[in-house]
Amino acid sequence: MTMAEHGPVEGAQPRDGRLRVFLVDDHAMFRAGVRAELGGHLEVVGEASTVTEAVTRIAATQPDVVLLDVHMPDGGGRAVLDAMRRTHPQVKFLALSVSDAAEDVIGLIRAGARGYVTKTISPDELTDAIRRVADGDAVFSPRLAGFVLDAFAARPDAPVADPELDQLTNREREVLRLLARGYAYKEIAKELFISIKTVETHVSNVLRKLQMSNRYELSRWAADRRLV
Repeated sequence: MTMAEHGPVEGAQPRDGRLRVFLVDDHAMFRAGVRAELGGHLEVVGEASTVTEAVTRIAATQPDVVLLDVHMPDGGGRAVLDAMRRTHPQVKFLALSVSDAAEDVIGLIRAGARGYVTKTISPDELTDAIRRVADGDAVFSPRLAGFVLDAFAARPDAPVADPELDQLTNREREVLRLLARGYAYKEIAKELFISIKTVETHVSNVLRKLQMSNRYELSRWAADRRLV
C-alpha cells in the first residue's frame, strides 16, 4: 500500500472537536512520522509535498493550523503563505523546518507565519506549539526568537504590537485600509474581488470589534495608526 493510501482523507472532518492540522513537507517519511506523533492529540486532515498541492488542498480542507516546511523544490513555505494569506486569512501557519538560519525565520514571519520551530522539537512540544498558534500566540524555538527581536529592533519604523489591530483578520484590515482611503463599498468589492455584501459584513465586523459606530471613526483610527 502506498503512503498516500495510509494518509488522511482530504476534507475529512474531526470526529471529536480536535484541532485540524495540515502538513506541508516534501519528505514523505517525515510527514508520516509527524502524522503518527500528532494523531493521538490532533486531527491531521491533509498533507502536501509541493506548493501547488498545498495551496489546493489547504483551500479544500480549511485546517486550523498548517505545519509548513521552509524549503521545497517549487518555492517552499514562503510561496504557500503568499498564495494563501489573502484568500484564507483564518488559517494559521507554523513553520517547521530543519533550517535555523535567521533569513529563513525572518522571511517566514514577515510573510505571515505565526511561529517557527525546528525539526528537533519533541512531539509534546510540537503539539503545544500548534495549540498555542491556533489560540493566536506567536511561538518560536528559544534560539530563534532572538532573530525576530533583532530584526525588528533594527527597524525603528516596524509596527509594534497593537491588541486592537491584532483582533482583525487580514481581510478586515484590507477593507479597513481601503475604506479609510475613501473607497466606496462598490470600489472595495471590485478591488478585492468580493461582493458588496461581503464588504458590508467585513465593515460591520470591524466596527463591532473596534467598538465604533461609523466609517469616519474608522478612518481616523486607521490614520492614527498609519494604515492608510
